[in-house]
Amino acid sequence: MLAVIQRVSEALVEIDKITKAKIRAGLLVLVGIEDADGSEDIDWLAAKLVNLRIFNDDQGVMNVSVKDSGGEIILVSQFTLQASTKKGNRPSYIKAARPEIAIPIYEKFIQAVTDQLGKPVQTGSFGADMKVSLVNDGPVTIVIDTKNRA
Repeated sequence: MLAVIQRVSEALVEIDKITKAKIRAGLLVLVGIEDADGSEDIDWLAAKLVNLRIFNDDQGVMNVSVKDSGGEIILVSQFTLQASTKKGNRPSYIKAARPEIAIPIYEKFIQAVTDQLGKPVQTGSFGADMKVSLVNDGPVTIVIDTKNRA
C-alpha cells in the first residue's frame, strides 16, 4: 500500500458537487492499493498513520500525532498512486489492484484506521470522480510505502 499523507488545516471531498467528506485540522490521506497488499499492510499502515507525530506541540515541534491532537482523517482511494512511469509517457497502472481486490482492502483499512483513531474517519467513494480540496498545513506531506518498512 502506498499512502500520501498530508497534514491539513481543512480538507473536503466533493462528488457531483455534493460534499462527501469535510474536516478541519487533521490528515488527508490518499491510498494506493496493489494486489500484493494484505492484512499485515493494513494493520501496520493504520497504526503508523494514526501515531505519526507530525502535529506541533506547545513548543512548535512536530511531536504530536493526529490521535493525540484530536484531529480528523479523510481517506481517499487513489489507484493512480500505483502508476509506473518507467516506459514512455503514458503511465501504466498494472500494479494497481482491480476493484474486486482493492475494495475489500480499502474497507478493512478504513475500519483499522477508525479503530486505531478511536472515532470514525471520513472517506471518498471508491472509483468515483472526486474533487479533493485541501489547505496543506506547513506544508507537511509524507509518503509511506508498506513494502519499504526497513
